[in-house]
Amino acid sequence: MRKRKSKRKIRIKLIFPLLIVLFWHLNGFADIFGDDIVIARLQYDGGGDWYNDPDVIPNLAREINRRTSLRVAERQDVVKPSDPAIFSYPIVYMTGHGNISFSDEDVTNLRRYLENGGFLYADDDYGMDEAFRREIKKVFPDKELVEIPFDNPIYHIFYDFPKGLPKIHEHYEGPPRGYGIFYRGRMVVFYTYNTNISDGWTPNHNDPPEKREQAFRMGVNIVLYALSY
Repeated sequence: MRKRKSKRKIRIKLIFPLLIVLFWHLNGFADIFGDDIVIARLQYDGGGDWYNDPDVIPNLAREINRRTSLRVAERQDVVKPSDPAIFSYPIVYMTGHGNISFSDEDVTNLRRYLENGGFLYADDDYGMDEAFRREIKKVFPDKELVEIPFDNPIYHIFYDFPKGLPKIHEHYEGPPRGYGIFYRGRMVVFYTYNTNISDGWTPNHNDPPEKREQAFRMGVNIVLYALSY
């Protein structure tokens, strides 16, 4: 029985990215970017270093391309919350250490983006938490960041994380936390706290190979989830 279950999981892992590629083409995104999915980084105001570790998206894209049948552009596009171009990206990533400030225009456009199929992945790079929670509340004043249970598909869609997020960096005592905001049953914001997943996507921090592997695996899960739910 164990062997059968293992084979079934392997088949699912092989087929699932192909279904996402089909979804990508049927929904017209391929007409914008060709065959490659593009992940954008969010450039926000307020003084926080939104730009740190510019190699993380290209590095994650390279790993997704190596491990799955998806094709993700191995480059970093940058977009502002108020920019109409944000609607061209299925996934927007943000990180930083300091303050974040969303203008009224940012808030309106970012909410429209998220309500109409967009996905925001925010990774606290130590010191972003207070500002992020304050500003994302402007975007969704009627919703709360809720902790994501360990049985959510984001922890199992490709790689299995039965205990939730891996801890890549020790910023605070205690376990890492994954939070989300849901709109009409779909998670539109995923926020990782006290782990710094994306730091593991770059060699700049001298993380051991096993930590970087866990970070890449969680990154693959995040992107596959964002493209399929």
